[in-house]
Amino acid sequence: MVRGRITALAVSDVRFPTSLGHHGSDAMHPDPDYSAAYVVIETDAHDGLKGYGLTFTLGKGTEVVVCAVNALSTHVVHKDMEEIVSNFRNFYRQLTSDGQLRWIGPEKGAVHLATAAILNAVWDLWAKQEGKPLWKLLVDMDPKQLLSCIDFRYITDALTEEEAYEILVNSLLGKKEREEQMLTRGYPAYTTSCAWLGYSDQQLKQLCTKALKDGWTRFKVKVGADLQDDIHRCRLIREMIGPDNILMLDANQRWEVKEAIEWVTKLAEFKPLWIEEPTSPDDVLGHAAISKALAPLGIGVATGEQCHNKVIFKQLLQAKALSYLQIDSCRLGSVNENLAVLLMAKKFQIPVCPHAGGVGLCELVQHLILFDYIAISGSLENRMCEYVDHLHEHFKYPVIIKKACYMPPQDAGYSTEMKEDSTRKYQFPQGEVWQKLLSGHKIHLP
Repeated sequence: MVRGRITALAVSDVRFPTSLGHHGSDAMHPDPDYSAAYVVIETDAHDGLKGYGLTFTLGKGTEVVVCAVNALSTHVVHKDMEEIVSNFRNFYRQLTSDGQLRWIGPEKGAVHLATAAILNAVWDLWAKQEGKPLWKLLVDMDPKQLLSCIDFRYITDALTEEEAYEILVNSLLGKKEREEQMLTRGYPAYTTSCAWLGYSDQQLKQLCTKALKDGWTRFKVKVGADLQDDIHRCRLIREMIGPDNILMLDANQRWEVKEAIEWVTKLAEFKPLWIEEPTSPDDVLGHAAISKALAPLGIGVATGEQCHNKVIFKQLLQAKALSYLQIDSCRLGSVNENLAVLLMAKKFQIPVCPHAGGVGLCELVQHLILFDYIAISGSLENRMCEYVDHLHEHFKYPVIIKKACYMPPQDAGYSTEMKEDSTRKYQFPQGEVWQKLLSGHKIHLP
């Protein structure tokens, strides 16, 4: 039972200097510092529970998102939790439709990232008050309650509320069995941790060898900076993982449309399942052209981690521009908007394979993909969730991976809560880690 009025919202800039080890490096982001605008909300309820939310960033610019969170906080503080969840669609629209702030969006950029951080905290608190992990909170909702959380504005030409209701009702069959399956076996994952672009061949080999021993069968390689280096690294990975394991490529928006087609064609010998983000994330028709050109080679197009909102996803689906849809728990407007995209993907019969690198993205998106399988898609065909083995030790409820699968979280909430010691040490710029770095000292990053 939800309870309490929100009395405070605090936001901090938490940054991890991952660039020191080239963790997360790719063709467009050679030196990322995995970071988060981290939100904490409190209520006047006597249970003492707090809601924790975040949105993922790469270091510089996090302070802009923090400012956006503070600007949006007037729509949150003094709101009653019951008022929010009983008409979540209306609350979502309040945040995304501020008459002045939407001008620097709308529903995109720093303001939308801030919206995600706030709403992630609200969902975390709601799930905690109900005593359930977020995925279970969603699974247990009836279709009408779920739909009341979604703003269908701008997508009714692709998915009406009536169609969404029909999808949810039809998915009730076998729902209990699918939930039991997830609890026993988990949701299949793939790893990106072995082949960041900045890693040496030796590091790549060591990580790939370990991953194979740990049971991983799906591997993603970063490409796009240099063709000959890509050929070398893809050959190395393919030889290590063998012909039967799955290989994916990720260019992180590096190429022009024609360049993408030509480049990936030269990598086709390594039998990649997909090419991820081959060009600008805003170029719907460009993705469609690439998808059409690569289809005869058996290579799909995957994208979504930097799609601004549900409208871009709608257009990608309508244009047949992608073969694999990659939602992100912190780029879109939290659970609310991701629900809309999951339902559209079901209607268009496109598998969802979430983006989950960065700070906390694995912790968050596992809830969404579990819900998708149990209550919407009902299928594991061509589906897997990204896993990156970085920074989980900073979370109070880190992901659990067994046999290359996400095991469903059992703790109440959205798995968003970070350890207080971590947020204190890595808060920018006053945390002790950043004080040392800014003073020129060397540090060891775990």
